[in-house]
Amino acid sequence: MLSERSSLFRSMVNGKRMLIVLDNVSDTGMVRPLLPASSGCFALITSRSTLAGLVAREGAARVTLDVLDPTDAVELLARVIGTVRVQAEPEAAVRVAELCGHLPLALRVVAEHAVDRSGLPLADLVAELEEEQHRLDSLASSGDELSDVRAAFSWSYQAISTELQCAFRLLGLHPGRTFGTESATALLGNSDQRATKRILNELSSTHLLQKVSTNRYRLHDLLRSYAKELLEEGVSQKDRSKSVRRTLSWYLLASDAGRKAILPYSHEVPLVPQNQVVVPRFADAKSAMAWFEVEHMNILAALDQAMDTGQYDIAWKLPVVVDGFFELHSSWKEWEDIHRIGAEAARVIGDRLGEASNVFALGDADWRSGRRESAMANYESVISYAEETEDPWLIGFSLRGLGLIHLEMGDLDRARDHFHSSREVFRANGVRRGEGMALLSLGEHARLIGDFDAAVSMGSDAVQVFIEIDDAWSEAWGALPLAKSLAELSRGREAAELLVRASRTFDGFKDRRSLAMSSDLLGDVHHQLGETATAADHWLYAAEIYESLGEDTLGEESRTKARRFE
Repeated sequence: MLSERSSLFRSMVNGKRMLIVLDNVSDTGMVRPLLPASSGCFALITSRSTLAGLVAREGAARVTLDVLDPTDAVELLARVIGTVRVQAEPEAAVRVAELCGHLPLALRVVAEHAVDRSGLPLADLVAELEEEQHRLDSLASSGDELSDVRAAFSWSYQAISTELQCAFRLLGLHPGRTFGTESATALLGNSDQRATKRILNELSSTHLLQKVSTNRYRLHDLLRSYAKELLEEGVSQKDRSKSVRRTLSWYLLASDAGRKAILPYSHEVPLVPQNQVVVPRFADAKSAMAWFEVEHMNILAALDQAMDTGQYDIAWKLPVVVDGFFELHSSWKEWEDIHRIGAEAARVIGDRLGEASNVFALGDADWRSGRRESAMANYESVISYAEETEDPWLIGFSLRGLGLIHLEMGDLDRARDHFHSSREVFRANGVRRGEGMALLSLGEHARLIGDFDAAVSMGSDAVQVFIEIDDAWSEAWGALPLAKSLAELSRGREAAELLVRASRTFDGFKDRRSLAMSSDLLGDVHHQLGETATAADHWLYAAEIYESLGEDTLGEESRTKARRFE
């Protein structure tokens, strides 16, 4: 929940002296959960809105920043085009600043082109800008945020090549605030990323685009609005839809490539044709996780755009392929939200597989949140849908999910029956990772009834399956219940070795919650071995991770164990 995440944030900054910058806030609802409660923290908020609610309720001090005053605007112009030219035509320089609305962005755009035309008198520059302003006056309206800069942007836009104009217009359709060369290549319909990079760099040199890193760019909000305005005037809806489709297809296909590198045997669904889209290749899970972290916000924005533009097939598939990333990062709120959107999109187009795929994840979310009845209802509905679409992966994991809930409720016989049914489905259809997960669950059942030898045997078989299919994360996950069973048989050294390797794997995947679980278990094992100082270190490390994730109850449990040996 948002309130829980807000509380976590405030607890993390409590007692610290921090400056928190909240940039480009659109409304008070967006910023209020991020305001620190600690007196040692200061929040600096930038916005094009007045945010009156913050002044009235939170006592914020509003500092209204106007555009540059005429003197500073002319000084900025002089810095770019040279003092000599400005001093030679001071009145013309003042008029250029006026025609740019005294806005730094517009001034830089115009000045950059004045630099390229060193022989052009500033008076002639003024004439060109005035002519463009007069032509565009009919477009301006009360409250039009582009009214003061449209002429400057238009003049700069008219000065670039047709190729760059087309690219600039289309970039207004990109769902993200920043974007990389690869997604821009898909948006522009190019087949060569080098050509795209050249275009983006040329737009950056004219200040119509900002380069933020080697292969990453940002389109200023005002320029994005201007690009969209040009799209409305000069690009057909058909061509706009094609560009959006290419971009969203790229995010879907790239995310699926990342999924295969991270969790190669997670749920696979039919995608979309690749066509002109160049899909990235990931050498390993680490590089895929790094890509997901960079594109995290753009993936969410792409999902919203898919819904807004009626690309419902992509809207249900994208949550499925990025499911593992959000789960491994413990992004629980986003994880649940994307699957609710995915289920809604699938229902709109009547896609039963899409609905089942997203409802299954909602079952997981319900179970994790303690909503057992809702979780069971979701799993049961998924089984019904999956039988229609003949998807054994969904059937098997839904049966296992039901078994886990019954295990948690103490109904061990029903849990065992569901685990056996799950394993049969997986074995009959060659879903090897599923078979391994079912074996893990059967091993956990055996441990709970005291049959530790059977628990170790089944746990070992499960881990061997994961090794054979080269699924590193699942191998590490399987080590956790196996280590518990080994410890029950006083084989603590073996358990510790397994958990150390698992911890390294979880750390590599940046799966901090699983890392906390393995660290907590390591504490238990070392305590059993009589190594209390080492045990306390592992428990404290687990507590720190849990608390950083907002898992305060689990964190306190680990911390309490460590306190016994202070």
